[in-house]
Amino acid sequence: MNPVPPERRTWGTDATVITLVAGICNATPTVLNGAVGANLHIPFPIASRASFGYWFSYFAVVSRAILAMFWFGVHTGYGGTCVTAMLTAIWPSFAHLPNHLPASAGLTTAGMISYFLYWLIQFPMLLIPTHKLQYLFWVKTVLMPPVAIGMTIWIALKAGGNGAFFNKPSKVHGAERAWLWLSAMTSITGGYSTLAVNISDFSRFSNDRHAHYWQMPTIPLLKTLTALMGIIPASAAQQIWGKAYWDADSDHRNVANQVCVNISANAVSFANDVTTLAPRWFNVRRGTILVSLVGSWALCPWIIVSSGKAFLNFMSVYAIFMAPMAGILKYDVPALYDPRGRYRYGKYGTNWRAFVATFVTIITLLPTLANKVNPKIHLVQGLRHLFTINWLYGFFLSVALYYGLSFFFPDQESMIAQTVTGDLKGSDDGKGGAEAKSTEVLSV
Repeated sequence: MNPVPPERRTWGTDATVITLVAGICNATPTVLNGAVGANLHIPFPIASRASFGYWFSYFAVVSRAILAMFWFGVHTGYGGTCVTAMLTAIWPSFAHLPNHLPASAGLTTAGMISYFLYWLIQFPMLLIPTHKLQYLFWVKTVLMPPVAIGMTIWIALKAGGNGAFFNKPSKVHGAERAWLWLSAMTSITGGYSTLAVNISDFSRFSNDRHAHYWQMPTIPLLKTLTALMGIIPASAAQQIWGKAYWDADSDHRNVANQVCVNISANAVSFANDVTTLAPRWFNVRRGTILVSLVGSWALCPWIIVSSGKAFLNFMSVYAIFMAPMAGILKYDVPALYDPRGRYRYGKYGTNWRAFVATFVTIITLLPTLANKVNPKIHLVQGLRHLFTINWLYGFFLSVALYYGLSFFFPDQESMIAQTVTGDLKGSDDGKGGAEAKSTEVLSV
């Protein structure tokens, strides 16, 4: 998960192809999970009960909430750097603002001012109801493409072309090249893992049952175009300034973009999770306020970003928990709201098939998790290669295990002849769940 060293930054065309393949890997679970929201209008925490069991689903919910809260803070920190760049461009003297904070603070006085200003900009947008967020995303859709395309064209013209990356021969070959290829693809795919799991948090607001299908072609296409708008400027920058600026904080400082990413990938996810965990005290709006306070301030994410390398590595690898969840959510009827209903799966509210599929997948990757926190822990080459494909491994193994166990050891009580919608109409049928209405025929 560490940045690729300069001597290995030799791919141009390969990087584009890798992004396209990763986009397809992202789009597949996104579309399948999106169907749950589009058809049944229920969020991820509720849908997960059908597969995991009513009480074991809380493991998935808590895992996602921790990940979302952590990355919310980190991305808020990145947003602060966007504000710093903007203020410095307007008032160059801002870069020389006297610093009154100790080195242990993890940022300067100017950095704290920028962080606070970004937090003030972001906070009101967190209060927008989820069903109205499309207007904010439309603003981003209108503003971002011209800016990104304009920057790409400008720097390419300044460099007299797109640089040498696309024509530079590869310095790695054979098995090493193949594993680097897979490592890069996993890195891109894993970065989208949370959204692939929680897409039903958004698709449930759709008034078109088929709207989510558009994500199958658009996710790979847009991810590839976005990658090109990073590869071309990095290649051109290498030619102009002698340094390839790869990271988004150097090349794409845009507050609107950062706010939208943080809301869609982290804030809404955490809010839905905490609302499910403590519905008596939280709703979605209160959940977003909580993550804004805890994730942005209590965690002190600027310290984590500046000095918490081991913790950052741990949280990056923590995404291995998302792949089994994305896989397991494919082959079950959406969850119901009744803790005593058909999705209780026995005395402990746990579907043992999901339990086995989840932990068999995760346990094999735990040594790599420990290695990321403490590099002194020795890993055999086989485990290193397994981690290289951790997302694909986790997704497909969990699908195979869960589907196989469900096929050979089916839970008869959870098998129904009709799907249960998310419409809050009708009454509890004793097995079908509270406040649900059966409307469609589904072959299980």
